[in-house]
Amino acid sequence: MRVGTGYDIHRLVEGRRLLIGGIVIPSPLGEEAHSDGDVLLHALIDALLGAAALGDIGSHFPDNDPRYKDADSRVLLERTLEVTGRDICNIDATVFLERPKLRNYIDTIKESLSELTGIPFERISVKAKTAEGLGPVGEGKAIAAAVTLLLGP
Repeated sequence: MRVGTGYDIHRLVEGRRLLIGGIVIPSPLGEEAHSDGDVLLHALIDALLGAAALGDIGSHFPDNDPRYKDADSRVLLERTLEVTGRDICNIDATVFLERPKLRNYIDTIKESLSELTGIPFERISVKAKTAEGLGPVGEGKAIAAAVTLLLGP
């Protein structure tokens, strides 16, 4: 068994979609990024790569490579799972976002993660936290996500 952790953060800007776990969340702001900017999937990819001792998302999908411009993070996750395997025991994820509130989207995000990874819904935890007005996340200027997972042998 191997434990993996991942973290990602992106600025929030006008004119981009807000993607969290492969789901579009209604918002006037979205992630500024080379790819589609889905912080939750990026943190999940980093956790998988870390558990498999295979580096990080930037070494596999560099942000200076035009092939990944506006890349769909669901596709990047699929490619990562091909390398790391799909023996994920559980996922524990936290999204840090001041607004919009995510309470009504948590189950939809979990369903998406279950479909994307092939692990049961009940083995996935997704939590949403604010930053209590502190720092760029708290000021509504950024979104972040952290993921911890257990990868089987």
